Amino acid sequence: MSKSDPSDNARINLLDDKDTIVQKVRRARTDAELLPETVDGLAGRAEADNLVGLYAALSGVTKAAVLGEFAGQGFGAFKPRLADLMAEVVAPIGDEMRRLMNDPAEIDRVFLAGAERAREVSEPVVEEVKRIVGFWGPGR
Repeated sequence: MSKSDPSDNARINLLDDKDTIVQKVRRARTDAELLPETVDGLAGRAEADNLVGLYAALSGVTKAAVLGEFAGQGFGAFKPRLADLMAEVVAPIGDEMRRLMNDPAEIDRVFLAGAERAREVSEPVVEEVKRIVGFWGPGR
């Protein structure tokens, strides 16, 4: 998986559905070696290190913990588990993005609410800065 590779199959896009995610992960480039017992064993194995890193990030554990679970196994066992995990985590993001893209009024509502909150938070700071630099504000 590589964000710099021009092929769409080399990355997981946020709008990919579950089936596409699973397909892309299963086709991800790997090597023939088994997964090592330690993180040091990933040195020089960019594809393996990348996939183990993705699994770790998506599951909220360290690479060492991932290797503790999968050490000595091949990618035939690891990649389906990674594919399922990635589909479980990433696919709902795409689902929500598609929902929002089909509801521009909801996006506008969220933006307006965010702008109002930003104004509320920043107003006291802006007023204090104006006072410090000598600008006259309303009622002064």
